[in-house]
Amino acid sequence: MTENSSTKPRKPFIPADKLMPEFTAFALALGLILSLVFGAANAYLGLRVGTTISASIPAAVISMGIIRGIFKKDSILENNLVQTIASVGESMAGGAIFTLPVLFLWNKEWGLGNPNYLMITALALVGGVLGVLFMIPLRRVLIAHESEELTFPEGAACAEVLKAGEQGGRKARVTFMGVGIAALYKFAADGLDIFPSEVDIPLKSLRGTAVGFDSMPALMGVGYIIGPRISALMLAGGVLGWYCIMPLIYFFGSGLSEPLYPAAAVISQMSHSQIWGSYLRYIGAGAVAFGGIYSLVSSLPVIIKAFRDSIAELRKTGGDNLALRTEQDIPFKFIIAGIVVIMAFLVLFPFTPINIFSAILVLVFGFFFSTVSARIVGIIGSSNSPVSGMTITTLLICAIVFKLLGKTDHGAMVTVMSIAAIISFIACISGDTSQDLKTGYLIGATPVKQQVGEIIGAALSSFAVGGILILLDSAWGFGSAKVPAVQATLMKLIVEGVMLGKLPWTLVIAGAVIGVALAALRVPVLPVAIGLYLPIYLVGPVTIGGLLRGFLELRRKNAGDSEAWLEKIESGVLYSSGLIAGEGLVGILLAVLTVLGVNISLTGENGSVLGNLSSCAAFALLALSLLKFSMWQKSGADR
Repeated sequence: MTENSSTKPRKPFIPADKLMPEFTAFALALGLILSLVFGAANAYLGLRVGTTISASIPAAVISMGIIRGIFKKDSILENNLVQTIASVGESMAGGAIFTLPVLFLWNKEWGLGNPNYLMITALALVGGVLGVLFMIPLRRVLIAHESEELTFPEGAACAEVLKAGEQGGRKARVTFMGVGIAALYKFAADGLDIFPSEVDIPLKSLRGTAVGFDSMPALMGVGYIIGPRISALMLAGGVLGWYCIMPLIYFFGSGLSEPLYPAAAVISQMSHSQIWGSYLRYIGAGAVAFGGIYSLVSSLPVIIKAFRDSIAELRKTGGDNLALRTEQDIPFKFIIAGIVVIMAFLVLFPFTPINIFSAILVLVFGFFFSTVSARIVGIIGSSNSPVSGMTITTLLICAIVFKLLGKTDHGAMVTVMSIAAIISFIACISGDTSQDLKTGYLIGATPVKQQVGEIIGAALSSFAVGGILILLDSAWGFGSAKVPAVQATLMKLIVEGVMLGKLPWTLVIAGAVIGVALAALRVPVLPVAIGLYLPIYLVGPVTIGGLLRGFLELRRKNAGDSEAWLEKIESGVLYSSGLIAGEGLVGILLAVLTVLGVNISLTGENGSVLGNLSSCAAFALLALSLLKFSMWQKSGADR
């Protein structure tokens, strides 16, 4: 460890010599329940819009509301363990959405039915547990010393929420209100069909495109959480794609007397959604792929430093536990034994398409990207971690290796995607574990208890992941409007493009060139690329949420009491988290009803009773509710 990278450890909020309830049966049970809740909600959200939200702060707030408000118990360490376990479900969902739906899509194309549930569970279990085990040796060097560079923003914010536990009851009510309102909204829109959940207006003056948005709570909640800048960049990508590139494709394909290329002859008969699926999606995929790899390459100095510091710390301590409660980790010998057992299980388990060679690739990529993920989230947070870039890099390298070995059959493709799935889980869980351990470090938690909680949460969530994916696919089918699985579709295109030569490389390279131009202009590539790749219907409501956050931030800037306005903004984050969870949970409920063949629509169809105006009006009321509950703060004298 270098002297310029860290300073002396700070004194924790709870002293190391003070014993409080922490790893209790109640905390474990509540944490596992919240893990499943946020995991299911984030799986639905991720498969619909391609992103997930951090569950740590909402889980901490709900935990405080239940433990302090209902059961009248007082233990910040118990609350911390609940949020530690609860956040695992969100991370496991994040790992799943990038890759596992591809197995469902392939099996349908190949006429094989759903993938084996045990295989999906095994991939998730291996990735989740390895993500925790790989992270533990990095804790002391990355987390247990203060660093100007490694602030772990979400972990630090969660620690502050836990410290301000006396406000937990009111904050929990804000979160629960978001859950309830979003649940009612989602049920009315997509269950009862009282109003449509999508506004779609083709543009006659700008042929080949349309204007519209999905008027759903989760999308607005995502926009509020990521803020005005990132949502504006996503909108820029959407505008570039839908109102510049797509009209040009339509014009040059059907507006000239002689089409420029044979496929253009049919463009005049295409709808805007078909133009997006046949052309713009591949351009966006190229931009996203470049953005993910570019963000990874940009982090190489950080990666090299993390490896160097980690090796130095292990040599210094030998991986042994220290006497202080706040410095106790799972012993290094148990970590090594756990990794060996997990890798042996991966190779010997009959339902996983992994042999010894593939297991070596998992071990190498897994350890490398766990370090990358832990280091990056320390700088920019879990929500901005380029997990997609890590997954894309793994896919490209493994696909090229298998291609060079002459293995391009269906089995080889499944193996490549399985390796990438495990790496995706590892990267997500490593980032989540590092944030949770930072929270624990700041409040004085016992690291070994958090680490055991993470492993238990990952193990339970791995069994839930497969069931949720099978449910959503059975209800609506991955690739449909309900669950487009945008990230997984991109991964599928990459593997098929490399191994089968199916990728339209001209369009993909064009997208990558757009990414190069953005990087040259020093514009963040990934947000714009994601906006270019996603349908404009998903980008629009995200932008509205970001604008609402921007409005409050502007009010805070112009107000004298900036601390009070900061609390209002944070209240909006909690309400937005509730919106996301509420929609996700009802989405799962509607999927169950669909699979059971239960139709609760009041219209008898998927259309609308009041049309686009009613949808816009309902979404406007939803936006006003977000502002209302963001402003729902008492004065300092009333707290």
